[in-house]
Amino acid sequence: MKTIVESNYTFPNQTQVYKGKVRDVYTINNNTLVMLVSDRISAFDVVLPKGIPYKGQVLNQIAAKFLDATTDIVPNWKQALPDPNVTIGKKAEPFAIEMVIRGYLTGHAWREYKVGKRTLCGVALADGMKENQKFPEPIITPTTKAMEGHDEDISREEIIAQGIIDKGTYEKLEDITKKLFQRGTEMAAEKGLILVDTKYEFGTVDGEITLIDEIHTPDSSRYFYAEGYEERLKNGQEQKQLSKEFVRQWLIENGFQGKEGQTIPEMTDEFIAKVSERYIELFEHITGDTFIKSDISDIITRIEKNVTHYLLQ
Repeated sequence: MKTIVESNYTFPNQTQVYKGKVRDVYTINNNTLVMLVSDRISAFDVVLPKGIPYKGQVLNQIAAKFLDATTDIVPNWKQALPDPNVTIGKKAEPFAIEMVIRGYLTGHAWREYKVGKRTLCGVALADGMKENQKFPEPIITPTTKAMEGHDEDISREEIIAQGIIDKGTYEKLEDITKKLFQRGTEMAAEKGLILVDTKYEFGTVDGEITLIDEIHTPDSSRYFYAEGYEERLKNGQEQKQLSKEFVRQWLIENGFQGKEGQTIPEMTDEFIAKVSERYIELFEHITGDTFIKSDISDIITRIEKNVTHYLLQ
């Protein structure tokens, strides 16, 4: 097995399993999570049929680096990385929204803007902006966190009015989100990158706001290369970027946007290798570290052995 696209483990003291688009989460003793980052890739809320070698390792190790680099801003769930694809940490009570923050008008925000919308999640957008232009200040555009199907845009006012999160707690989440984005922006700039937009998920552990899941990975974030950004913007050219957006663009070009009746285009070996290379490239750019490929000759057995050993310590 060169990729892990499906897992069916039974770990010691396992009490629950949740399988998301990319992550399989095993609960141990109802208080510890074993988060396995698979090599599945999703776009438009659809999991594509083939895995991407090393993608799970890339995401897991980037997230770990940024979780460690932001503990002074907010506590997080991470406790250990017993395997390149696995993080073990504290189980939190999650908030039912994702905090999306955008520094630039691109992706979903641009798609909404170019069809004439001037409000996104209750945030007013100025007229006359160009694609990929920087906002005067980063904007927060939350989404609901759907267990199935599509996440939906939601405004700050709706979140509070519907009682999803109380006003005081939501204001704290906004403040933490801005600080995390600022830290991510600074760390990206050191590596010649621009952190364009990202999302954070939070929960509570013993009543304390805690950062959960991943942070600043190419699945949750978009990065532009800083070099050439201004010139490309001025000339109306596409930005050179490191993110999953190139996969979305490939799907769009091949007639797929996750809509009913559409067929996922064939993922050739060449395309899969290219995607894998892009993920490794992002890892090395954003972390400044050389990516060390793990042994994927039998990835399923490797993960089981490493996690079981950690849990039985």
